[in-house]
Amino acid sequence: MTRSPISAAATAAHGSSATAGVPGATGSVRSIDSVLVANRGEIVVRVCRTLASLGIRSVAIYAPDDAGAPHTLAADTALAVDGYLDAPSILAAAKAAAADAVHPGYGFLSEDPAFARAVLGAGLVWVGPSPEVIAAMGDKIRAKETVAAAGVPVVPGAGRPGMGDDELAAAALAVGLPVLVKPAAGGGGKGMRRVAAEADLLPAITSARREAQGAFGDDTLLVERWVGNPRHVEVQVFADQHGHVVHLGERECSLQRRHQKIVEESPSPLLDDATRAEMTKRAVDAARACGYVGAGTVEFVVPGHQPETFFFMEMNTRLQVEHPVTEAVAGIDLVEWQLRVARGEPLPLGQPAVSRRGHAIEARVYAEDPMRGFLPSSGTVLALEEPAGQPFVRVDSALSRGASVGARYDPMLAKVIAWGETREESLHRLRAALEETAVLGVRTNVGYLTRLLAHEDVVAGRLDTGLVDRTLAEIAAPGDAESRDAAAVAACCLAAEREPEGAVVDPWDVPDGWSVGGPLEWAAALAHDGRTVTVTVRGRVLDGATVCVAGGRPLQVRAEPLDADASKLSVTIDGTRATWRTARVRDEIWVSRRGEAWRFVEDRAARGRTGRTDSTAGPVTSPMPGVVVDVHVALGDVVHAGQLLVVVEAMKMEHAVAAPGDGVVRELLVVPGQSVKLDELLARVEPAGAPGVPGATTSGAPGATTSGVPGATTSGVPGATTSGAPGATRSRDVDVRDEA
Repeated sequence: MTRSPISAAATAAHGSSATAGVPGATGSVRSIDSVLVANRGEIVVRVCRTLASLGIRSVAIYAPDDAGAPHTLAADTALAVDGYLDAPSILAAAKAAAADAVHPGYGFLSEDPAFARAVLGAGLVWVGPSPEVIAAMGDKIRAKETVAAAGVPVVPGAGRPGMGDDELAAAALAVGLPVLVKPAAGGGGKGMRRVAAEADLLPAITSARREAQGAFGDDTLLVERWVGNPRHVEVQVFADQHGHVVHLGERECSLQRRHQKIVEESPSPLLDDATRAEMTKRAVDAARACGYVGAGTVEFVVPGHQPETFFFMEMNTRLQVEHPVTEAVAGIDLVEWQLRVARGEPLPLGQPAVSRRGHAIEARVYAEDPMRGFLPSSGTVLALEEPAGQPFVRVDSALSRGASVGARYDPMLAKVIAWGETREESLHRLRAALEETAVLGVRTNVGYLTRLLAHEDVVAGRLDTGLVDRTLAEIAAPGDAESRDAAAVAACCLAAEREPEGAVVDPWDVPDGWSVGGPLEWAAALAHDGRTVTVTVRGRVLDGATVCVAGGRPLQVRAEPLDADASKLSVTIDGTRATWRTARVRDEIWVSRRGEAWRFVEDRAARGRTGRTDSTAGPVTSPMPGVVVDVHVALGDVVHAGQLLVVVEAMKMEHAVAAPGDGVVRELLVVPGQSVKLDELLARVEPAGAPGVPGATTSGAPGATTSGVPGATTSGVPGATTSGAPGATRSRDVDVRDEA
């Protein structure tokens, strides 16, 4: 970002260690010469950037499956550990590297009080609040009690350790439906259930308790009144070891899927000056009430129709993913402030000296497929282009060409942040930056983000936490014309590979079926998202060819390479020129334009076919790469349409794969613990009367609740769907706590 994270005005006013407006700044300051960042991915790269600017040596860690990952190259040194949740291994690495301090980033162990105690017990500086505060604010019940005592408004609700299911259900009815059932520990939307009907209360409590136990090791729940048309607004607070607390303004984080944020901005377009002043004051009160030190975020739920009646939700005791938008408008490097506070310095600025300017918006780039209900994806980055050199645009990323994106960790890959004098200006810059982003080899949400940010409600600032779900069907996929052009470009890539190079070409050498009577058509069958289309090409692509996609109208297409390996093409379609990025591995062709990416697979066996016919039964494939965690049927079982067959887990989410129709399980090809690829065959269901189908018995395996997402129930599984369609997912920790 061309605008420095540390504003020039602030630097000139008080230098790197000034205490403007901070009275009584006293106490010893501890030296920090080396910091181990106990995390992975883009947050490590981001923290290392600040460490380098301060002349502090950085130490990265990596798990066995992360050796050579981009974040390890951002640090001065990197050491292997047994896992990102293995505290003894991490502390051994800190000792081996002679680190003075540990910065936990976000996710993983950042909100684990036991880890904070272990760091302090090893004689290291912990860059964060005290273990006692982490424990108090990490328990949502204790947190509400603490801030309520300080006069901070809280959502009406009930809950305490030891409450049974029936007791909690009764408390929910007393609060008044609808309610939100949620774990007392943890965050990131895991285990949350919105319940509007009394009959759904006990099933929701049972499933939420099971998920909370699996994710956080604590099945304590609470219930809160559901706030209608809710908006999510949070306040960045900072406190030092000398009793000083300031706020750095608010952020709006209402654009979410599965209770996890995807777009954040500062300031909120909802709040007026009076509400903003009251909310930020209450956030400071909350921080004071718990004796907070360091960077923290006080989160509020706000009724969209009545923003002045906001309620405390929780406090995140760490740096937030969305902290760059605060840095952009406040001109402050929050990681630098974290380090200074951890050393024992007073806050660099007092509240009167904190100023904010303009508007900033951040979009999170995830390895996920919006067209499949945001299911996570994986793969190898074949080509990468991130916005570079754009004024007032910042990219926090740990992506690189050749990097492997697996199914083990959180699917967030990068963040793109844009600043402007106005909200309209920052929105425009962010959309432009995303349209310049290309990630090929892994499905991402970049194209979807460009459409979301252009949606009329987002442009107008009419946000709420349900907006993404309501508009998903409308904007999840690119337009038909864009996808048609993408198929044409993919076919041109194949055709160009078959064309000889050079200005003078013998027509007999061009593999397009040329004859004395003129060129014949060359055809390619391209599989994309479960369908196969035939694309015909007549003529030489470099000179201009006629291309037809799925029997549609002829397109006049010319494609010219813009670089040596033809990974960037200038493509003119019916007189309109655009730049496309391409990548090829075996029969897989990726093409990208304006942030959207398409994956095609050359289907040699299906040439000449233009689609597929779906049946009520047949193959059942994996909707995402991951690990099979449960198999609910056996070979020969009679199953019904929508019945749960297999559960696949990846990136902390489980997806229920259901029977596509009534029939018998003819093949069952997976077992629990088996790794599977995207679209890998899991089972085959054949109609009961099909030849060769053996006698069968109805499966007695009870369906398991797999999600709090409302949807059709199948064998007791809310939202279970056939493979390949957007279905019910649930967040579940595999090896990492959520970063949201």
